[in-house]
Amino acid sequence: MTTIDVQKVTYNQLDDEKDVYIDVRSPREFAEYSLPSAINIPLFSNEERAKIGYIYKQESRENAVEKGLELFSMKLPLFYRELKILFQSNPQKRMIVYCWRGGMRSKTIAGTLSLLGIPCFQLEGGIRSYRTFIQEFLAKQMEVGRQFVVLAGPSGSRKTEILDHLEDKGYPVVNLEKLANHRGSLFGHIGLTPHSQKEFEARLVRRLIEFEHASHLIIEAESKRIGRVVVPSFILKGKEEGRIIEIDTPFHDRIHHIHQTYRPDLHKDEFGEAISYLRKRLSHPVYMEVRRAYDENRFDDLFTLLLECYYDPRYEFKQGVDRAKGSSISFHPFEEGLSSLEKELDQLIHHSHER
Repeated sequence: MTTIDVQKVTYNQLDDEKDVYIDVRSPREFAEYSLPSAINIPLFSNEERAKIGYIYKQESRENAVEKGLELFSMKLPLFYRELKILFQSNPQKRMIVYCWRGGMRSKTIAGTLSLLGIPCFQLEGGIRSYRTFIQEFLAKQMEVGRQFVVLAGPSGSRKTEILDHLEDKGYPVVNLEKLANHRGSLFGHIGLTPHSQKEFEARLVRRLIEFEHASHLIIEAESKRIGRVVVPSFILKGKEEGRIIEIDTPFHDRIHHIHQTYRPDLHKDEFGEAISYLRKRLSHPVYMEVRRAYDENRFDDLFTLLLECYYDPRYEFKQGVDRAKGSSISFHPFEEGLSSLEKELDQLIHHSHER
C-alpha cells in the first residue's frame, strides 16, 4: 500500500495573514470552536461521523476506516471543486487542512488533493495543538503585571454600549460578554447563540494578544460565569483588585435600554421559559405579578419588577463594589457620561505610565 506523503506545519508556523484554514471536522465540531476565519468543509456530516464512531466502537477500526473511505470517495469530486476554487482565489496563500488531532481526516484530504494538483498542508496535532496553545497562554496570565479598570453598575446601565464606544476609540477593552456571546443574566442567551468555553477562551486569547503591551485592561464587573462560560481566574483576580468605576444611569433609562436590547416582543416564548426559573427566587406575590405582566405584554412593568425585586438587590449584595477605591460617573445625559469616563481613563493610564 502506497503511503501518501503529506507536508505538515505546526501551530507555531501558522500565519493568519498568509494561510487559508480548511476545517474538515463535522459541523458540530466546527461550531464548538475553530481556527480564526477557518472555512468548514466537513469530510463527514454529524450523522456520518456518529455512525463511523459507532462502527469503530462496536465492530472494528478496520470496518470504520472502510466506511469512512466509502463516504469520502463519493464526496471527493465536491471536495476537489471547493478546494480548487479556494486555491485559485488565494494563489499566494498556503492551504492548511486540519481535523481534531491531525489524524486520518485531514491527512486524507491534504494528501489526495495534493496528488490532484492542489498543494495542501496538514496541521500537525490538529485543532488540539491550537487548544494547547490557548490553555498555556491563559495559564501564564497570572504572571503578567497588568492593571484592570472595572466598569460596574446594575442591570441595564448600558455597560456593553459603553464598552463598545471605548473599543471604537481604541481603549484596551476586553468585552467578556461579547466574547461569550451572552449578556450575563438569566435572560442573557435570548436572541443569541452563546459560544462554547473553548471558543470563548480562543477569542479571549486573541483579544489579549492585541493588548500584549497594554498597562491596563478595561472590563465589565462580571461574575464567575457568563451563561455556561467560566471566566478565567486571572480576570476575576483583576476585577477584585482593579479600579472600580460605577456607572450611574437613571432607572427609566435602564428600563428603556433593557427593552430595546432584549426585544421581548420578538422572543416571548424564550422569556416565558426564563421567567419560570425565577419561581423559587421570588416571593409568590411578586412572581405572580411578573407572570401577569408577561402574559399581558406589559414588558416595561415586567422589567421594573425584575430590577426592583431581583436584579438590583442581588447587585447590591453580590457585586460587593468597594466605592472607597473607585468612583462613580453619572450617565445622565449619556454623552456627558462618556466624555467624563474617557477623561478619567486617560488620567488613570497616563499616571500609570508616569510611574
